[in-house]
Amino acid sequence: MNTIISLMKRNYKILLAVVFLSVTLFAFKLKSASEADPDKDKLLLELLTFVLEKGHYNPATIDDNLSKGIYKDYIQALDPSKRFFLQSDIDEFSKYELELDDELINKDLTFFNLTYERLMQRMKESQGLYKEILKTPFDYTVDESFNTDYEKAPYAKTNAELKERWRKQLKLTTLSSLTDRLKMQENKGKVSNDATSIPLNPLEEVEDNAVETTKKEVSKEDSKPKSFEELEKSTRESTSKSLDEYFGFMKDLDRNDWFSVYINSITARFDPHTNYFAPEEKERFDVSISGTLEGIGARLQKKNEYTEISELISGGPAWRGKQLEAGDLVMKVAQGNAEPVDVVGMRLDDVVKKIKGPKGTEVRLTIKKVDGTIKVISIIRDIVEIEETYAKSSIVNKNGLKYGIIYLPKFYINFENKDGRDAGKDIALEVERLKQAKVDGIVLDVRDDGGGSLSTVVDIAGLFIEQGPIVQIKSAGRKKEVLYDKDKKIEWDGPLVIMVNSFSASASEILAAAIQDYKRGVIIGSKQTYGKGTVQNVIDLNQFVRSNELGDLGALKTTTQKFYRINGGSTQLEGVSSDVVMPDRYSYLKMGERDVENAMPWDKIDPADYTVWKNNANFAKAILQSKERIAANPQFKLIEENAKWIDTRSEENEYSLNIDKFRKAQTAIEEKAKKFKPIFDYKNELKFTSLPYEMEQITKDNVLKEKRDRWHESLSKDIYVEEALNVLDDLQTKVNLKNTALPVSKLKKEKLAKTF
Repeated sequence: MNTIISLMKRNYKILLAVVFLSVTLFAFKLKSASEADPDKDKLLLELLTFVLEKGHYNPATIDDNLSKGIYKDYIQALDPSKRFFLQSDIDEFSKYELELDDELINKDLTFFNLTYERLMQRMKESQGLYKEILKTPFDYTVDESFNTDYEKAPYAKTNAELKERWRKQLKLTTLSSLTDRLKMQENKGKVSNDATSIPLNPLEEVEDNAVETTKKEVSKEDSKPKSFEELEKSTRESTSKSLDEYFGFMKDLDRNDWFSVYINSITARFDPHTNYFAPEEKERFDVSISGTLEGIGARLQKKNEYTEISELISGGPAWRGKQLEAGDLVMKVAQGNAEPVDVVGMRLDDVVKKIKGPKGTEVRLTIKKVDGTIKVISIIRDIVEIEETYAKSSIVNKNGLKYGIIYLPKFYINFENKDGRDAGKDIALEVERLKQAKVDGIVLDVRDDGGGSLSTVVDIAGLFIEQGPIVQIKSAGRKKEVLYDKDKKIEWDGPLVIMVNSFSASASEILAAAIQDYKRGVIIGSKQTYGKGTVQNVIDLNQFVRSNELGDLGALKTTTQKFYRINGGSTQLEGVSSDVVMPDRYSYLKMGERDVENAMPWDKIDPADYTVWKNNANFAKAILQSKERIAANPQFKLIEENAKWIDTRSEENEYSLNIDKFRKAQTAIEEKAKKFKPIFDYKNELKFTSLPYEMEQITKDNVLKEKRDRWHESLSKDIYVEEALNVLDDLQTKVNLKNTALPVSKLKKEKLAKTF
């Protein structure tokens, strides 16, 4: 849950001042050192150590305790399921368990080089293992089992033990797939979309492809029954194909990628949200926080040795050109009139670099179309907006009243373009549009919103209050600072509900906390939000090195501040507790900041001076009525029971590899899961529609229409949205029923720096 919020400009300057005071001579030293030792990895270690010690809110002591933590995190990251390393490897590695702090100080790469080379060796050996194992049929009559609790499993002592572990893992994967195939065939090939009927896949994410492949293949096959032997063979083939793709992806990773894993094992010991961005990762982060990029507007994915167009981004140049389509394979890339470069077999990141480029430039793609024909397509690059990043709204009629729902996926901003889109401006625009539609209440949905820009939080919260503090910020060793909404204008003074869940983090929590402390709206959702109460700054490492000839060094995202509610409490670990708690299926799983190792502690400071919202006569009554409805609602009771069942299922790690016992166990699970089927079949019977301006866009954009149709359909099945609308009903008063549209005032432009 790596989320970022922006720093105040003044704090960022102070941080850089501290760093630059020490870096002036440091930069000269680096230049000299780099000539003697051009190793980029050593330079990165020196820079990271320096910046963390000078800039982190509470820097960790570089000692044996830190060394033990780095060692544990790194080894687990390299081989989480213990399918590569032998115990002899671990014995050799463990000699360095208390030496990594010294290696870090001395910029010594001995441990990294040893583990990297050994991992490459073991992964190459493993490719031979799975290919050999999957050549012959499994005997599913043998009474044996496999435990998927990898954390507690010992490392294999011998190659024979390791091969046996691979055999059992692969047998479990194929057995799960075979069971699905047999069931589908028994049901005459009908593939169920009911999530409750699909057993939890016990293996790693990459191997989930085998189960998905099963469904696709079965759906394409004719209705002619296949023998057990034929089905068994096809499961091994699909599993082998999935692993081929996995190892193909791993082959694309180079030494720099693995060194990033090592560096992030170091940074994670400072706190969970401090981490290193390699150049490509920094670029992806910039795109995610701004929602824009310069390129052709196509999503790419690796398909064996080829790069495949997986999706066209609506409104982008490739979409507008109507020549490129999903499923096309990219064979060559040329810049303008230059000679085309063959990209077959090239790393996906390298292909992306060649296709992306500045607005107004030409790229020519040699494409193998789905029908097998070869075509050269010229595309002029442009600014591409990733629509999924941005806020969107819908309206719904309920009990003779009209309500608006705004969904905000993240608190986005474009720091490079002050005139670009940001969440603050967009939410203000959506509020104005809803007011023009004469809505009687607004739901702001920040479920699953992991955060983003702090400046946009202040802008958004300010839309709903007259003026006052929004959030407090504290830097190490300095007095607190308070960020205010100073505009007396209230853009929306009617009923307001904020929807959150356990994945609402950082900036989402600031917004929910401010609205809750003012008693401006009702917070409804999970028992508590994620619990991330820290501020990160992304620092470009290249700025600290003069005459750097080693290439882009990337960036460091480091925790520099903590933020606090206006009531003085921190959201760190505790998050924001909902006014109305709604059961959800993942209530009992450990997924919050409080469950993350090295999370910073909770604390509190003095409250800010603020005045509680007065126009909330029905506030307490609305909360009470909602709690009563939820307690009496059989659907919510079923969700709560399902959550407890999921929690118990998450503790079950032992799987029989005997097909009869496995099928019996899966049947029992499916029978139990049938009880929870109404959760997925639920419909609230409400009709959600786009606003007039968007209705016009939809007539010209089928992709947008399909996305909005899917969103509106999901809203019509969302019991949580339904209850949020019920709360809006309860908040109604005669005054706000007469609410009329008011013009949006000029947004506050106290932008809080070109930092994160």
